Amino acid sequence: MTVARVVPSDRRAAFERWADDVLQVAAGFPGNLGASLLLPGPDSAEYHLVYRFADDEALAAWEGSAERRAALARAEELAPEVRYARVDGLENFLPRSAPAGPRWRLTLVTIAAVFAITSLFQLLVTPHLGGWPVEVRLLLSATVVVLLLGHVAMPALTRLLGGWLRPAESRR
Repeated sequence: MTVARVVPSDRRAAFERWADDVLQVAAGFPGNLGASLLLPGPDSAEYHLVYRFADDEALAAWEGSAERRAALARAEELAPEVRYARVDGLENFLPRSAPAGPRWRLTLVTIAAVFAITSLFQLLVTPHLGGWPVEVRLLLSATVVVLLLGHVAMPALTRLLGGWLRPAESRR
């Protein structure tokens, strides 16, 4: 679940304190797999809160909780403009909540990105890790792939290939 809120500049510090508090509360809920705050870019005032839950039931428990209701009441004072989006699977890599095109296209782009990142890692980094235990090398590789995939490769590729990935949206 992602929640986007536009926060006026004079309320950013208070909103970030609020977000830290609500993310800590969410992190303590059963089935929570992680929660984070994405800060706005240089020309934006839009914050994104990202919540991951193990299943629909765990998400529903969080959404129906008294703790969340109390947090939302405070958030309305700080940033009343809000947009919710629920994503599953590969759609997490799309930069906007717009409907994706055919799923196979995003799968193909993801495979290409993972292949490129993994290949570069094997060529440039792995030769220097020969003495490391295999588990540590695999953990480092997985961490690098996921971070680059989620923060560099997929945002760039979805911008570059947006018309192909979401053909219905590009015709609007």
